[in-house]
Amino acid sequence: MAPSHWLPLPRPHAEPATRVVEAFGSDSDRGLSEAEALRRLQAHGANSITSRGGKPGWLKFRLQFNNPLLITLLVVGSVKLALGKPHDALVIWSVTVINAAIGFVQESKAESAIAALARSVQTEVEVVREGVRRRLPSQQLVPGDLVRLEAGARVPADLRVVQSRNLHTDESALTGESLPVGKGTTAVEGEAPLAERIGMAYAGSFVTAG
Repeated sequence: MAPSHWLPLPRPHAEPATRVVEAFGSDSDRGLSEAEALRRLQAHGANSITSRGGKPGWLKFRLQFNNPLLITLLVVGSVKLALGKPHDALVIWSVTVINAAIGFVQESKAESAIAALARSVQTEVEVVREGVRRRLPSQQLVPGDLVRLEAGARVPADLRVVQSRNLHTDESALTGESLPVGKGTTAVEGEAPLAERIGMAYAGSFVTAG
């Protein structure tokens, strides 16, 4: 049985695959035990993107004004009004409201994008536990799980490649690279760009071969 403790590695792409497996208290052939996987699921939660509790629309709009620039504009508008220049005050306040509205729309779009991403990465995945292959929802993956990928599969989480054979993934959404990227077990420099971390497969990318 794999030990229940594990050590998170800040740069798994820069560590040998065997070191990563050891640090996560797993086994490169048998994976985790079911009991250990359950403990980790209870300890670390589901492998899913969760959004913070939604705020009502009026509050989101109100919070846009918690900005030094917008507060300054509101004060300047008030000063203009006090000086008997209501037209100038109206213009300044209009600019303030427009800026707040733009921020509100951008924030709403960002929240929608996060929700869409959370839905897109939910899929079934094949893992090896206690030496046996089994399929389960990607939300049940835990740190240290041994995941098996094949052509056409969506990568369910950020993974360190332990074994590979002609493995290629489509990372265009992450790096802009239009061609599939070859993957292997080789460690790279810690500061290597995302596109050069050949030992990593990233959540949301697709396996095109291997």
